[in-house]
Amino acid sequence: MSTLRIISYNVNGIRAAMKKGLMDWLQTDPADIICVQETKAEKDNVNHALFTELGYHDYWFSAQKKGYSGVAVFTRIKPTHVQYGTGHKVSDDEGRVLQLDFGDIRLINAYFPSGTSGDLRQEFKYQWLDELYRYLSELQKKHPRMVLCGDYNIAHREIDIHDPKGNKQSSGFLPEERAWMDKLLEAGWVDSFRKLHPEPHRYSWWSQRFPSVRLQNKGWRIDYINVTTPLEKNLVAADILPDVKHSDHCPVYLELKTS
Repeated sequence: MSTLRIISYNVNGIRAAMKKGLMDWLQTDPADIICVQETKAEKDNVNHALFTELGYHDYWFSAQKKGYSGVAVFTRIKPTHVQYGTGHKVSDDEGRVLQLDFGDIRLINAYFPSGTSGDLRQEFKYQWLDELYRYLSELQKKHPRMVLCGDYNIAHREIDIHDPKGNKQSSGFLPEERAWMDKLLEAGWVDSFRKLHPEPHRYSWWSQRFPSVRLQNKGWRIDYINVTTPLEKNLVAADILPDVKHSDHCPVYLELKTS
């Protein structure tokens, strides 16, 4: 059986993560394709030769603003096509979406905006979500087999957050954001982790403001690898890896049959 192992990981600054042992972890061969978000760097500012030495092809899409946002993909399997951005200028200026084709599978690595810094960014987040939804709906017609991974900055249901009652007014768990996730899943997408793991207390992000929060597992599940329904039957395994610690997020994992 031929499979594709994918990891999605918000590294919260790739240079900082590299200093905390990211390359040692990559040497353990955790996946064939590593999608990272919030690189906060341009390729030329990173010792990217280290990724090549480990056998990865590397693709970077950075924000125009230095030290901000940005996504990258490190893959042992050479993609058949790479597309930088979506053509949505405001999003592309912030380096939020990188797309790669592996045969007939379209992989989209996305860093969704956060609304935590105030009303303006929350409004931008809603606009960005609407734009992405329309974009994906069109894309599905051409690419029925898709994977959408990344930091969504949304905890979908109460099971996905340690304190749903205390956070009902918090960006990332607002009714409109959660409704967007409902809409996405109703439009032919599958939450791969939740499909295979119905159990609670599985999170991918913990606030850094209180170091004890991660120890106590008071987290949010805001990182996803979702697939379109034609790939649902191809799901082999999914996981969240909280013991991997180079960031305030941890990696999420998916294994897919490719044939």
